[in-house]
Amino acid sequence: MVNTLSHLGIGFLIALALGLKGRKVNIVAFLSILPDLDFIPYSVFISVSSSLTHETRIQLFYLFGHREFMHSILFIFLVMLLIWVKSKDWILTFGGFQAILSHVYLDYITTWKMRPFYPFSTDASIMGAAYFYDPLLNLLPLLPLSIVILRGLKKRGIINGKFNNFCSFVKRSDDKLYASLILVLLVWIIFMPVSKALLINHISGVEEAQISYQNTYPESMSRFLTAYSFNSTHYKVLKVSYLSGTERSGYVEKISVNGDIPDAPAYIERAEKLYSAGVPQEIDYPVYVVSEDNDSVIVTLTDARNPYAENWAYFKSVYNFIFDKDSGEYHVYASVQGGREEKLGENWFG
Repeated sequence: MVNTLSHLGIGFLIALALGLKGRKVNIVAFLSILPDLDFIPYSVFISVSSSLTHETRIQLFYLFGHREFMHSILFIFLVMLLIWVKSKDWILTFGGFQAILSHVYLDYITTWKMRPFYPFSTDASIMGAAYFYDPLLNLLPLLPLSIVILRGLKKRGIINGKFNNFCSFVKRSDDKLYASLILVLLVWIIFMPVSKALLINHISGVEEAQISYQNTYPESMSRFLTAYSFNSTHYKVLKVSYLSGTERSGYVEKISVNGDIPDAPAYIERAEKLYSAGVPQEIDYPVYVVSEDNDSVIVTLTDARNPYAENWAYFKSVYNFIFDKDSGEYHVYASVQGGREEKLGENWFG
């Protein structure tokens, strides 16, 4: 997840490298942040979601959810087709394609699942090879953004006489400068997924288990959090590093029952079915804790990696399914990262 200013800086970098001028530069820069404007339809969706049927809510989530349709290959194609039809300018179209594709790809290699092939597939996936505070990806694109800002200020006479040496240097070597910046970014975004693959392969060999590439998440520039099913009752959670391999590991029980609850397996199965019928499906390694409270049975669903996630991570969620033992009715409450618990509508689960 690269910050918005850095996405914008990459858009300007692409436009400048292609030699675009004036309004065309702004168009390409705008396209580099266009996917994140999905927060507008997503806000509308959130405001009306409680009144929708389960099926309608699911489909509208795929269309309007953050990092959903507007981060898909089909959306990129439709935007590029529109630009070509309106402009008939292949350089502008190519620049726009690079800008919007760079945004989607950079989000894809960081830390949040997406559905890049929707509507052809609703399977969520992620590469998770780059830490979302990666200094290179977040800071290097600020240079072309700074160049554009300085040029604008100089043109308006606001910084007249200042930064002359820097502006002269950029003007003399702009082609080489922009090409060098693009090359550095390309090498880095190719190197990171490959290096992660080598690390996962090494850890899989050491553990003699199949470690999921997709479900291994960066916690820093060099460390990842991962897990796998150790046996029928436990997961093994690992913190791994490029430098030292496995740095920390522990076991998490898949199912625990507090007290004598004879129907605990049935309640777990029901909670599992309810959760699997909803979106966004952020939990990869489900952990169930069953307890009683007067006339209710509570099934708490979390991810095995939650206790090991030191920094914010999207899977650090808690769902509480509360079943009335007499009527069979249920309510579901959810919280993320220890935040306020929110009651979810029944249309989440059908």
